[in-house]
Amino acid sequence: MTSYRAPVTDMRFTIEHVVGLDTIADIPRFAHIDDDLLSGVLDEAGRFTSEVVAPLAKVGDTVGSVRNPDGSVTTPPGYRQAYAKWTEAGWPAAGFPEEIGGGGLPWMSAMAIQEMMKSSDLGFSLCPMLTYGTVDMLVQHGSDEQRATYLEKLVTGAWSGTMLLTEAGAGSDVGALVTKAIPAPDGTYRIKGTKIFITWGEHDLTENIVHVVLARTPDAPPGTKGISCFIVPKFLVNPDGSVGERNDITCLSIEEKIGIHSSPTCVLSFGENGDGAVGYLIGEASHGMKYMFTMMNEARLSVGIEGLALAERSYQQAAQYAKDRIQGRRIGSPSHDPVAIIAHPDVRRMLMTMRCNIEAMRGLLYRTAAAIDVSRSHGDAAVREENESLAAILTPICKAWASDLGVTLTSLGIQIHGGSGYVEETGAAQWWRDARIAPIYEGTNGIQAMDLAMRRLPMEGGAAMQRLLQMIQVDASSLDGDLKPIGDRLNAALEATAEVAMTFGAWLMGGRYDDVLAGATPFLKMIGDTLGGWMLARGARAAAEGPVGYDTAFLADRIASAAFYAEHVLTTVPGLKATCLAGHEGMYAIDASRLG
Repeated sequence: MTSYRAPVTDMRFTIEHVVGLDTIADIPRFAHIDDDLLSGVLDEAGRFTSEVVAPLAKVGDTVGSVRNPDGSVTTPPGYRQAYAKWTEAGWPAAGFPEEIGGGGLPWMSAMAIQEMMKSSDLGFSLCPMLTYGTVDMLVQHGSDEQRATYLEKLVTGAWSGTMLLTEAGAGSDVGALVTKAIPAPDGTYRIKGTKIFITWGEHDLTENIVHVVLARTPDAPPGTKGISCFIVPKFLVNPDGSVGERNDITCLSIEEKIGIHSSPTCVLSFGENGDGAVGYLIGEASHGMKYMFTMMNEARLSVGIEGLALAERSYQQAAQYAKDRIQGRRIGSPSHDPVAIIAHPDVRRMLMTMRCNIEAMRGLLYRTAAAIDVSRSHGDAAVREENESLAAILTPICKAWASDLGVTLTSLGIQIHGGSGYVEETGAAQWWRDARIAPIYEGTNGIQAMDLAMRRLPMEGGAAMQRLLQMIQVDASSLDGDLKPIGDRLNAALEATAEVAMTFGAWLMGGRYDDVLAGATPFLKMIGDTLGGWMLARGARAAAEGPVGYDTAFLADRIASAAFYAEHVLTTVPGLKATCLAGHEGMYAIDASRLG
């Protein structure tokens, strides 16, 4: 297993020139963000994650977290020390507003720090990731008292947060959950039920865990309309803010998983020892699903980052192996001496495929984070609304497209290692095993595709999608000279994508829902690949302009990466049109009784 080096130069280039710092220039709270500050933050975060967190990945994978007989969970060796250093350095607070104790960085920059954490050790990173969502939940929907009680501890990382939706009979169909919330005379609730697949639901890194739990009050209507949201802390909090007595929450088990072994995925029971765990209602009763989407949308973008981060880690290891591994002679060479496998065309194809897709993902994920920054903080309401719509469209794409690519690219990383990649000794397989959960997390990728096609595409009567496609068209058409072939291929991909989007819009109006749903997943890939090409095209144009602070080799490589993506990825996009528009009949041509 090779060491991890945070790709700070490419992160900085992506923020400054692909997304553009000018995206947030009109927001007063980010007026202090400039190239020098950004470089300093990324350099230090890269040093910390590479030196402190990345060495944990191997021990986290091999040792994992362990549930003890008393229901407590012990994390792998070194985790508690690393987490303490993480919080002492102030990194958990970096991307939160200063008024709640945060570092005041834009979320776009916080995404880069998240990427470093996830590349270093995905299992470790999942604990602070869910805490970010808990903070947003309280900021947007919590009461003043709840914010005063929990916010500071969560922002600093002294306490962690979780998200509890799933039950044995309620996975993607959250509306089927049965966990109960019984009102108590003091205005609190008693929570009874069992939740499964709870990431970092029990652990020893923080002194308290703030569970955000979906449950039903006794008079709630069925389905998602009857769900409420509750704060259920592991330890009750005393009036002075100190940790009090243990709440009635029991960790029954932790799952044995394919990957992310250090992340304790728990089965949690509420009310094992009495009338139920003490819970505090967030906002209004029966509005829980609306509130929970605050956390889920936050988490979906972070899951997309997981695909990027693990692809980057896998790429770094595969590239180093390809340079070191000597095997075979170069066909057509006058020399019969064996060469490093990086000299062979197919290995180079795989490495270039990994690299250009990583750069494409990084651009789109950071661009989505920038849209979130603008939607939250811009002074013009119209600008906020447009960026909120843009983020709403891009979020399911980022989650599904990037997490699918994470699996594909980490698999390529194994392939580059050959037989050595299939044995655990090299560590190449860990990145694939860790990445495999991401397409399932936070709504499976099929659900993301359905959301994109059925809900995001028709937003504002299709105007929101049209604005996005227009932005791509403007940038594609601006490429000339040596960059024109990139622009031409991006335009061809865009035209095919726009045609499918328009057809889906007409089908939705005509009630052809099954036909839209049948093509939703290939459409998400289609638009994801097109958006990736958009990001690389913007990067190529910026590189050709020769920005100060980057060496000429780096800028030339960015242009070469965009050209490779145009030749090898964008050229495949128009071919997806027929698949997207094939309709649903072929999927039902064989009776269900004969499938299997």
